Amino acid sequence: MSANGRKAIFITGAASGMGRETARLFHAKGWFVGGFDVNDAGLATLKQELGADNCLVRRLDVTDRQDYAAALEAFGAATGGTMDILYNNAGIGRGGPFADQPFEDVLAVVNVNLIGVLIGIHSALPLLKATPGSMCFTTSSSSATFGMPDIAVYSATKHAVKGLSEALSVEFKAYGIKVADVLPGLIDTPILPPGAVANAPKEGLFRAIPPMEVAKVVWEAYHADTLHWYVPPELVELDKAATLTPEAVRDQFAGGMPFLNPDAASVG
Repeated sequence: MSANGRKAIFITGAASGMGRETARLFHAKGWFVGGFDVNDAGLATLKQELGADNCLVRRLDVTDRQDYAAALEAFGAATGGTMDILYNNAGIGRGGPFADQPFEDVLAVVNVNLIGVLIGIHSALPLLKATPGSMCFTTSSSSATFGMPDIAVYSATKHAVKGLSEALSVEFKAYGIKVADVLPGLIDTPILPPGAVANAPKEGLFRAIPPMEVAKVVWEAYHADTLHWYVPPELVELDKAATLTPEAVRDQFAGGMPFLNPDAASVG
């Protein structure tokens, strides 16, 4: 397969949810898609859907630097050494009260959600630098506005990638690379526990939203100069409140989020 001069996007966590919808959208826009995940079955159906001439799909463990390097080498070979967008979307969530979490779960969330992003950006930088107008885009979370109970470690990793995006948005200007992230709320994806969407409020900040809405933001971000994108847009008000009146936000969250059960994976 070859990009044949088309713009190209590299998506982690592409087999389902927001990553898969992003692959579909960019394919529809005429882009060459690199889809990477640990979900082999999902990748197989993605390849079938997009067509073998329009994509490169490959299993990728984002926590493995050697595996990531091999995936980037294959992608670069298909695109002629370019990458228009790196979309760091792969993530996992293991919830519950922090005091009750096995430490192995804590480390797994940190390794995928933060270390995997660091590996990806650091390793893909040569391809991004070689591509005029490229963008480094990362999935953060609404839980990066204020640390949310029962997903404390997940929330911490998403705060980290939000801060990373801010810092790199300054540093990468020297290379002509744009940096941005998205802070999704409750997105209807497989990462959520059973019943979360059905029990979610019908309106407000944490209403259930289709993953295609996040995919649309990736497209918009490539054509704009906005650092943080919120899905839904009203989440920006929570971000502001968390900065200005964190105690008030803390007391709000003390009431709980009943639509997420104790095993909730994430809210975005």
